[in-house]
Amino acid sequence: MKIAIIGAGNLGVSIAKGILNSNGATSMYLTKRNTSDIEQFEKYGNVTITSDNREAVKNSDILIFAVQPSQLHDILRDIKDLLTDNHVIISTITGFSIAKMEALIGPERNIIRSMPNTAISVGQSMTCICSNDKGKKKIALAKAIFNRMGHSMEIPEQQMQAATVICASGVAFWMRLIRATTQGAIQLGFDAKEAQELAMHTCNGAANLLIESGSHPEAEIDKVTTPKGCTIQGLNEMEHQGLSSSLIQGIVASYEKISQIKEGQL
Repeated sequence: MKIAIIGAGNLGVSIAKGILNSNGATSMYLTKRNTSDIEQFEKYGNVTITSDNREAVKNSDILIFAVQPSQLHDILRDIKDLLTDNHVIISTITGFSIAKMEALIGPERNIIRSMPNTAISVGQSMTCICSNDKGKKKIALAKAIFNRMGHSMEIPEQQMQAATVICASGVAFWMRLIRATTQGAIQLGFDAKEAQELAMHTCNGAANLLIESGSHPEAEIDKVTTPKGCTIQGLNEMEHQGLSSSLIQGIVASYEKISQIKEGQL
C-alpha cells in the first residue's frame, strides 16, 4: 500500500510507527511544515519526508490526515484537483464531519473517519471507524490497516465523539490509574521502578484476561475475592471513596466538554 500521512505531529508519527513496524506500507510519505524533527524516518528506506502535501497525494493511494481541524479545510481544498477514484481519504481529526469533507471534495470520494489513540505506535490502538456511502466499500481496507496496529470497530458517525472520549482520552485516564497504583506500591515499600513495572504489567494482564476469555469484569473479580479477604476490603474502600463514580463522572464531563466545542475546532 502506498500511504501518505498528512501532518506528522504526535498522532501522525504514532500512526507512521505503527504502520512501519507492522510492514503495512510499500511506500510512505510523511508531510510536515518543519520536517527537521521527522527526518529520522528516512532510515526506513521506503519513507519520503516532505513539506509538500501535493507531492505526497500524487504518489500515494491512501491518505491519512492527522492535522489540526483548522488546517484540514485548506489542505483538502488545495489537493482536491489531485484526487482520483483510487484515493482513500482517512481522517483522524476530531469533530470534522464527513458532511463537511464531502462539501469540500465531493461525495464521490472514498471518505473514512477514524479515531485511533497513541497506543497505535506500539500496535495496541483501539480505533473506531465510520465512512460516507462511497467509502463503505473501503471500510474493510481501513480496518485491515488499523487491525495491524491493534483493534478496530466500525461505529455510526454520531458516536465518534463518544469514542474520542473512551478511546483517545481514555489512554490518559488509564495512565492516571496506573500512576495511582504505582504510588500505592511505593507506599507499600517497592521502589519507583519496581512499582511501575508491577502496576503496568498487572493492568496489561487484566485487560488481556478479559480479551482472551470474553468474561465480564465482575466475573474475574469474583475469582480473586474471598470472604473477609484483603481484595474485597480494598475494593469496598475504593468504592466508598468514589472510584467507579469518579471515573464515570470524569468520562461524562469529558464528553460534555467535547460536545460544547464547535465542530472543526476540537
